[in-house]
Amino acid sequence: MSLLTHVLACLFGMGSWVAINGMWVELPLIVPELPEEWYLPSYLTVLIQMANVGPLFVTLMHRFRPGLLDERPVIYAIVSLGVVATFLLALFWNHTVPLGGTMHSVALLVLCFLLSVVDCTSSVTFLPFMMRLGPQYLTTYFAGEGLSGLVPGVVALVQGVGLVHCQNISVANPGNGTSDEGTELKGQYQPANFSARVFFLFLSAMMAVCLGAFLLLNHHPAIARERKREHYFGRALADEKSDQALSLSRRGPEEKPMISPQDSPARQSSFGTGFYSVPEVVFIFGVLAWVNALTNGVLPSVQSYSCLPYGNWAYHLAATMASVANPVACFIAMFLPLRSLVLMGLLTLVGTVFGTYIMAMAALSPCPLLVHSASGTALIVIAWILFVLTLSYVKVIIGVILRDEGHSALVWCGAVVQLGSMLGALSMFPLVSVYRLFQSGDPCNTKCPK
Repeated sequence: MSLLTHVLACLFGMGSWVAINGMWVELPLIVPELPEEWYLPSYLTVLIQMANVGPLFVTLMHRFRPGLLDERPVIYAIVSLGVVATFLLALFWNHTVPLGGTMHSVALLVLCFLLSVVDCTSSVTFLPFMMRLGPQYLTTYFAGEGLSGLVPGVVALVQGVGLVHCQNISVANPGNGTSDEGTELKGQYQPANFSARVFFLFLSAMMAVCLGAFLLLNHHPAIARERKREHYFGRALADEKSDQALSLSRRGPEEKPMISPQDSPARQSSFGTGFYSVPEVVFIFGVLAWVNALTNGVLPSVQSYSCLPYGNWAYHLAATMASVANPVACFIAMFLPLRSLVLMGLLTLVGTVFGTYIMAMAALSPCPLLVHSASGTALIVIAWILFVLTLSYVKVIIGVILRDEGHSALVWCGAVVQLGSMLGALSMFPLVSVYRLFQSGDPCNTKCPK
């Protein structure tokens, strides 16, 4: 295995979701300056799902015009768009225009939609491209995809986004008919160590690094030689299996192979050869859709409601440590790739339990359980870490299984990822933004019973 290829695959994977993940961690800094305030996360969630027109187009092309669409030009186009859009975001993120009598952050929302198209389309193009490399690099790619959330989170922590201090300020008392003034507590957001503009320029640089890594994966001589070697051994293995199948077909009914296909150390691929039954295939894709609905749609919509009552530090710690859990799950899968469907189901159940606890705390906001105690803060942070860790491992294992099935399986893998994410996000939007079932409260004035 080439260390250079591992590094480039990781950097390539980091570009898959770095722009949108960066938007999520920067919300505490930019929300106070935007008219949408804390309804912005639900708007972003819907924009991300509207951007599934990109994956839909790619999936339909693979379905009805197989072999016609080369994912490499698409990747060049979307990553270049990501570089430009994040650069423009640095310049225009706080520009507002009047619409329907109220101010809206049109520039930010439009650019976020374009970045969502970039990141959503990466699900159905980046993974199929990894078929051109050896299977050992797919887990490294997933680790890079996990780092696409960790790196912006760490930078946001260094930036010190969204730190609030409660201060007494003077206010008029018009209700008593006098000009007397009183005082009240009001949250004052502390200035960050560097601006949102610098942060978005950093995201643009990350997208440029992804573009450079993709160029080298396509054109570096050492990687081209390795790709030819992988192709040679792949053809040799296919020819060997073909010869074995031919010799078996010529044997008499009384003759049996020394190693049955089920006992063979090199387990053959799957959906096409009947290794998995139809119910098992449905189970795999069903789990994939459910896991992504939770991790990309349902829980991100309420992350601020579940964490902010415990303080800004809990919010940032949960977001950052959950981002750490993603690549950790990928490294675990690299050395312990357990493909048991039973284990997959159990881990999905465990992750769903943690997600249920997070959702319950968000529903109880601004006064969730143990809101005044360190144990409550620890529980919500640990719940986020274990939620992401278990379900990220499930996603990687499903990706490894489908990688063995070939290019088409990975395209459908990306399509189901986006479908699950879309259903999760659209189910949460009316609850958050229309019916407003979740309340954030005021960090300085909300009083919760102890």
